[in-house]
Order: sequence, then structure tokens, then C-alpha cells
Amino acid sequence: MACCGNCFCCQCCCREGETRTPEELAILGEIQVEEDEILPRKDYESLDYDRCISEPYMEILEGMNSKKTKKYEAVRWMMMFAIGVTVGLVGLFVDFFVRLFSQIKFTLVGQSSAIATLLCSDKGCLPLSLLELLAFNMTFVFIASVLVLIEPVAAGSGIPEIKSYLNGVKIPGIVRLRTFLCKAAGVLFSVAGGLFVGKEGPMIHSGAIVGAGLPQFQSITFKRINFDFPYFRSDRDKRDFVSAGAAAGVAAAFGAPIGGTLFSLEEGCSFWNQGLTWKVLFCSMSATFTLNFFRSGINFNKWGSFQLPGLLNFGEFKCSDGDKNCHLWTAVDLAFFVLMGVVGGLLGALFNCMNKSLAKYRIRHIHPKAKFIRVLESLLVAMVTTVVIFAASILLGECRELSSPTTHNTTLSGSEDINSTIRQFFCTNKTYNDMATLFFNPQEAAIHQLFHQDGTFSPVTLSVFFLLYFLLACWTYGLSVPSGLFVPSLLCGAAFGRLVANILKVKLGMAIYSGTFALIGAAAFLGGVVRMTISLTVILIESTNEITYGLPIMITLMVAKWTGDFFNKGIYDIHIELRGVPLLEWETEAEMDKLTASDIMEPNLTYVYPHTRVQSLVSILRTTVYHAFPVVTENRQNERDFMKGNILVSNNIHFKKSSVVSRAGEQRRRCQSMKSYPSSELRNVCDEHNAAVEPAEEGEDLLQQMLERRYAPYPNLYPDQSPSEEWTMEERFRPLTFHGLILRSQLVNLLIRGVCYAENQSSATQPRLSYAEMTEDYPRYPDIHDLDLALLNPRMIVDVTPYMNPCPYTVSPNTHISQVFNLFRTMGLRHLPVVNAVGEIVGIITRHNLTHEFLVAKLRQHCITI
Repeated sequence: MACCGNCFCCQCCCREGETRTPEELAILGEIQVEEDEILPRKDYESLDYDRCISEPYMEILEGMNSKKTKKYEAVRWMMMFAIGVTVGLVGLFVDFFVRLFSQIKFTLVGQSSAIATLLCSDKGCLPLSLLELLAFNMTFVFIASVLVLIEPVAAGSGIPEIKSYLNGVKIPGIVRLRTFLCKAAGVLFSVAGGLFVGKEGPMIHSGAIVGAGLPQFQSITFKRINFDFPYFRSDRDKRDFVSAGAAAGVAAAFGAPIGGTLFSLEEGCSFWNQGLTWKVLFCSMSATFTLNFFRSGINFNKWGSFQLPGLLNFGEFKCSDGDKNCHLWTAVDLAFFVLMGVVGGLLGALFNCMNKSLAKYRIRHIHPKAKFIRVLESLLVAMVTTVVIFAASILLGECRELSSPTTHNTTLSGSEDINSTIRQFFCTNKTYNDMATLFFNPQEAAIHQLFHQDGTFSPVTLSVFFLLYFLLACWTYGLSVPSGLFVPSLLCGAAFGRLVANILKVKLGMAIYSGTFALIGAAAFLGGVVRMTISLTVILIESTNEITYGLPIMITLMVAKWTGDFFNKGIYDIHIELRGVPLLEWETEAEMDKLTASDIMEPNLTYVYPHTRVQSLVSILRTTVYHAFPVVTENRQNERDFMKGNILVSNNIHFKKSSVVSRAGEQRRRCQSMKSYPSSELRNVCDEHNAAVEPAEEGEDLLQQMLERRYAPYPNLYPDQSPSEEWTMEERFRPLTFHGLILRSQLVNLLIRGVCYAENQSSATQPRLSYAEMTEDYPRYPDIHDLDLALLNPRMIVDVTPYMNPCPYTVSPNTHISQVFNLFRTMGLRHLPVVNAVGEIVGIITRHNLTHEFLVAKLRQHCITI
């Protein structure tokens, strides 16, 4: 075995007794997957972003004129506006009830604590106050957990699932109305229950669901919601609206419409154009100003004033008017920002590593058990969190003197002053408990305290707060409750940044602005956890309303990402990987170009003919799980090319050689299926045999024998015949000219609607379906098992040519992987046929053939072969 050219292959392929990763060995079929390794699951399918240019679709295009086109475009713009307004109202609903529940909880517990202080002792009746707080928190968390039991997809932030959807992966139930209701209602109780979670992540998921469902004007959960609105009934339109909804969710959460647009572009969408960018930005702006209008009117009673752009706003960073020596940041501070970025990347990598271990433990030991175990785990985390923050505030909090009100930025997101959110928590008058001020406030108020409070937080308090928040937030993310990670990461990082500022200010005597270091710390830790760059930079700049922070935030996020990427992936990518979603990255590695399309394609094809009998279609659909089938015909003329020594055709035969056994097995499965068919005609098909073929001489290569033989006519092949074990090698490898692709959903639709013609009639007598009829059942197309086989005549013939896609994207067998990957990802394909130079299909490529694990395994196999 010769060694490969570069060091990579020499290390990977050329040493005997080498060790391979479990993923690669499992893909090569050599060993079983180890328990702790999770490979991309093959039950995830891609979205059909590429249009099917069938005859019904062309009929619509022929009927389109400039007036109808403008009307269609106007409807699309109206949908974008409606999505933005709806997402803004959802944000208003979530924010209002979270504040209401939190205010009720803290008010009742505070009053009980004050009464207990007067009646009991100096420290009050602590157990009574703790029990009341536990009762509130555990009740709220229990409701959130029950809602997740109703719809399990509503757990978590939803960003990994939406990122996968925008990447082109169809995840069941991710954009259903029931998921939306459980998500929006559940996050209220998760946040109000005192868990270290945020509502911003679920807002992105909720916005994506609004984008997916609103333009459809129908609901699978509630059958009565079904309006006759034929527009946008395709994966292509739905995915565009999901992009807009996710961007609107970011815009509503942070008041960052531009950041939301960049989020959809950076984190998910593989296909993007200028028109979509403009529409998504318009949708994000609609969400931002809708939320701003209502929140400003409700909180300040000034309708028409826009003062609160998002659910989370960092406020204005500004030095005191009389302090001329104060600067938000200087060039010297950039060195500290870079170091904070490195530390933030390390902390983020540690956070992700710990959370991944917890997630694996949950997958192995908690999720397989009864569902109520997940509820118990959520209640356990809520109880521990409540006890820890209560005990930390009592035992470790310091009573510090209350500073005079600041002269700038004294307003929070509501109508209260920043100093009104401090918590005395058993401290005497004119003092406050610095630990309780951070723990016993809404997370947004705590962030404002760290950014803008002139009063100091002791280094011990900040260190303990950071450590406890880090551990509890890591334990919480992944529970069976709706939960976000943005705000907990920002708060944890802000405490880290404020701690650095205290050390530089007090220990080293440097004149710095503490709020800037708190902001940079928040950006560093959040960047180290999620590994976002462009969109996160813009989101933070829009949230601070300070463009001068652009450079330090961007540098910090880049350094944090580079540092964290040395150790592991971002938290969302980790959870996508744990779910086994076949996510496609932006590009492949350079060494993958040693492979070609023929190395990774699936050569075992199940195909249909342009005119196929009903019995054959039913057999194919019942015995396979493929979602697309090549439409082919025999090209006997190409048989003469075999005698000319055509290299490409010979290579094509080589590709097909490996698929003979599987085709024979496929025929056996079809025969078993046909024997259960209610027609004796179809049952007898399996008993018919082709004419006996003269056996080849012993030791002769049948494939080579076929190449050397002169041309002989093929046996007659009827539409209801499939490759048989009895066929000769010549029959098995007949050239099959590729004409197009037809989807499983289309074939089932044709069978259910009786689209076929009799054998003694012309195909022109076959009923024609319109584009609206073909997409009427979207997105839940009927299954082949829903078909009543007794109503079908198995000898009828279906002409599939009007409904297939006659011009899908194709590649040559010799196309390099980087070209295949870029075409597949950029165009949002689901199936990519591999067609040789004479128009014969030799294989097909799907998303699973382009995953990193599959490509690495194939590269090793390729090097071994060389």
C-alpha cells in the first residue's frame, strides 16, 4: 500500500495497526458506534429549497403577468410586515407577564421578610421567607416543565433547531403552533421561577414559528384554522419566512434590527439574495418599532414616543458631566480587552465542555426514563438555585453604603430609577446588600447594576456571584424547560468584567470606566460560549447605542472565538451535534478535494420509468424509504459505445458493479410486498421468470465479457419490471438515461388522486393535476400506507413526466468535493444526481453524504485504496 502525498494521509492511512475514530469506523461498517459517540442521524431530511420546474409549475408561470407578479410581491411584503408586528406583540406579552409574575413574587417575599424582621429577630424568620420563595419558584418551574412535556421540542432556547432549519434540515414539530404556545407560555414561568435562563433565545424560536405559520393560514394542531390561501406553499417560501421571523425575534429581544438580519445570515441561511435581505430587514424593523411603541406607552404613558427598543437594552454609557478626565475607553485599554477575550474564550470553552457532559448524561440516563423524571430534575435545579442564592445573600453578601443617584442613565427599561433596584435584604437603613442586589433582581436589572451603578461591588461578592452563576447556568441549560442562554451569559460575563475593573481601579489605581469593562467582559464570555462574531458585534453595538464600542467589542469577540475554537465548538453547534443533525458547515477542508463525487455518492439507486405501472410504484414506495427517485429510460444506443472503449462509460459500469447485490435484494423485498397486494395479477408477477441465460464459463469476469461482446438487443422491458436476480450482467448494466427526479410525496399524491391511464389508451387520457392540487396537502403529505390498495388497478400506468423535475442540478462523477459541497449548500438542494458524460445516472448525493464525519471516513478509505 503506497502512502498518500501529504502528512494528513500519512498519519491517517499509512500505518498498520492504526486507530480510527468510532465515527469513521461506524460509517465504514467495521465496528458498532460506541455509546458516548453520536453520529448524524439519517432520519433527518433536507428541505426542498430548489424549485421543481414541473409542468404544473410552468403553467402558473405562463399565467403570470407583470400585474400578477406585483400583486404576489405585495402580498409577500404584507406578510413580512405582519410577521414583524406579531413577533413584536409576542415580545410584549412575554415581557409584561414575566415582569408581573416577578413583581408579585418579590413583593410578597419582601413583605414577608420585612414583617418577619420586626416580629422575630434581627435576621428575621429566614426559614419562612425561604419557604415562600421556594413555593413560588417551584410552582412556576413545574408549570414550565409540564408545558414541555406537552411539546418536547419547546425545551431549550430553540436556536440550535432554528439554525438547523435555516441550514436546510427538516426537524419534525419545530415550527408548529403547539410548539409556539408551549414555548411562549413556558418561558414566562421559567424566567419568573428564578432559573438562570433568559427569554431572548425563546423569542428567536417564537419569531421563527410565527414566520413559518402566519403566511400559511392553516394549522395542523387546530384543524379549523384552514383558509384558502394558496400562496407560499413550499419549503422555499417557508424557509425564507422562517429567516425573517428569526431575525424579527432577535430584533425584538435586543432592539437590534440590523443585528437580527445578520443573525439569520450568519447562523443559518445558506442561500441569500438582495431581495430577501431587504425584506428581512423590513420585518425586523417592524418588530422593533411595534414592541417599542407599546412598551414605551405602557411604561411611560407616552404613546407615540419610542424609548424602549427591545426587551434587553444596556442603556447609555456616558461619563459624568463634570468629570473631564473620564473616558469610556482608551487605546491602552485594548490590551486588557484582548486578554479578557482570551479568558472569556477559555471560560466559554469550559462552560461548553461541562454542559456537553451534562447533556450526554441526560441523553443516556434521564431521557430514556419516564417523562416525570425530567420534571423532577427541573424542580431539583429550581430548589437548589433558590437555596443557593438565598444562602449566598445572607452569608456572603456585604452591606454597603448607598451612593448618591447617578447623574446619567438613571432609567431602566421601566419607569424605575436604577437605585430603586438595590436590595437591602436585612441590611440597615442607607445600606444595601450587594449580593442580594445581583441575585434578587430580574437579570436585566442586575446587568444594569453592573454596567451603570456607581456604587462598588466587593471583589469577593463578584467572584462568588460569577462562580455560582457559572455553575448553576451550566446546569440549567438543557433542562426540560424553555430557556435562553444570552442573558445568563451576559450577566455572568458582566460580573467577570466588573471584577477586572475593580482590580485595575482599586489595586492598580488606573482611571478607567467600570461600565466599559463590564460590557467587554459580557461580550467576551458570551462570545466564548456561542462563538458568534458579525451578528453579535452588531447586536451589542445596537443595544448600547454607542458606535465607539464597535472596535473593542469586535476585537474581544474575535479573540474569544479563536481561543474557544482551539478546544471545542460553540454551545449551539454542540447541541446540534448531540441531536445528530447533519449540519453542513460553510465549506469543506482543503484535503477533501482528493475525493470526487463518485467516491461519496450512493450508487444503489431505486428508479422509476416515465410510464410505470401502478403495481410497480406501490411496490417501490412500500419497500423503500427514499424521498426521491430518478426517472430513467433505457438508452440502447449507448450499448454500442461499450465497444468503442469509452472510458467514461466503462467507469460508469464500474460504479454500478457494487450495486448488483443490493438491487437483487430490493427485488426480493418488492416481491414480498407484491404478494400482499389484493390483486392476483400483481401476486403472480413475482412468480414469472425471465428466459434462462446461458451461464458464463467458470472463472470469467462477466463484466469484462459484456464489454467484449458484440451488440445484442435487450430483452423487452415493461414498465412494471424491476431489476431481477435472473437478469444477465448485460441486463443489469443497461445504460439508463436520466430524465429527472420525482419525489415520494408526488408519487403518493398521484396514486391517491387516481392519476393514471389504461394500457390500451394514450397517456393523453391521464387526468392532469394543477399546481394547487399538487401542493394542497403541504406540509403534511399523505403516506403510502394511507392508500387503499383495493381501489387501485395494478395494471394501470402512471405517466410521471409532467410532475417530475426535468432539470435538477447535476454533477459529473469526476467533480471535486468542494464544488459538490458548495453547489449543494448554496442552492439548498435535497438530492444531487451524479450523471456521466453520456447522460446516464450513476449515483445520487444527499446531505448525509456531505457531513464531516462521512467525508473524513471516505477520505481514509480513499487513502487506503491508493
